[in-house]
Amino acid sequence: MMMPIQWLTDELLGQIYIAHVFPVILFQAYIFILELLRHLFFTFEQYKKLLGYVSLPPGLAFAVAGLGSGLTEAVVVNPFEVVKVTLQTNQNAFAEQPSSFVQAQQIIKTGGLGSQGLNKGLTATLGRHGVFNMVYFGFYFNVKNILPVNKDPNLEFLRKFGIGLVSGTIASIINIPFDVAKSRIQGPQPVPGEIKYRTCFKTMATVYKEEGFLALYKGLLPKIMRLGPGGAVMLLVYEYVYAWLQDTVTRK
Repeated sequence: MMMPIQWLTDELLGQIYIAHVFPVILFQAYIFILELLRHLFFTFEQYKKLLGYVSLPPGLAFAVAGLGSGLTEAVVVNPFEVVKVTLQTNQNAFAEQPSSFVQAQQIIKTGGLGSQGLNKGLTATLGRHGVFNMVYFGFYFNVKNILPVNKDPNLEFLRKFGIGLVSGTIASIINIPFDVAKSRIQGPQPVPGEIKYRTCFKTMATVYKEEGFLALYKGLLPKIMRLGPGGAVMLLVYEYVYAWLQDTVTRK
């Protein structure tokens, strides 16, 4: 028979999971599906089609299509990133924090829609997403076409997963200076009332000069831990769903 304290603990943990953890998991799954749809059905595939009219080597075409999808993504998400960073760096009590919509209104009221307002740090965001997707897609599809296909489905799965893992890792290493610059520009400035970090490359130069080269790679390990395996899963889902869709259309 279960002891009352143990039962209470299990019930409490279950309620916490249902109320807090499970919704977060569902939200992350939802975001993942949106990311998949964005790459699979919109930007990346659309850019690939457009580049079909240009005489580019296939390997370069994948990288350019990735760059285009990343730049498009950056333009769309940057205002949301500005709002998110502003809310995350707000040191007021949680109950006193404004909603995302109210925060966006405040940003527009004080800084407008331009580089000092809702599109602050756009160049850094363009660099972050553009460079990542260019390396991510370019490396994956080029290396995948070079390495021989395995007849064993399990080994083929591991081959694709490994290439995707390396793709996400290399892309993270190359694009993180843009990520650092974005965080410095969109986050709170060191001295209130003074704007120290204004533009992408000037911010990188300032960080390098004052803090050293390694400061441009702050947060690299957690980023690799997130985007390395995450990038591998993303590309695997992309591959198998795309193949399934092609097979379905062909049968019809």
